Amino acid sequence: MKNQALVSSALAAALSLGLVAQAQAADAAKEKCYGIAKAGQNDCATANGSHSCAGQSKADKDANEWKYVAKGTCEKEGGKLTAPKK
Repeated sequence: MKNQALVSSALAAALSLGLVAQAQAADAAKEKCYGIAKAGQNDCATANGSHSCAGQSKADKDANEWKYVAKGTCEKEGGKLTAPKK
């Protein structure tokens, strides 16, 4: 029983490491793009600190709102890779 539990734990750890590596690779293929999110479709907090959660943008294409896009596509979509100056 102990050996089976040990093998199961090792397998679970190996699988979770694989999932973490896969998630990191997916993140590396994306970039933050400011000014393209539609109202309610931002990915996280604003650049100016007016809110701290995803899905809280109030207007389309607010320069302080961002969302993840495939690397190399932000500026093609009309966005910017940097937050506006405060």
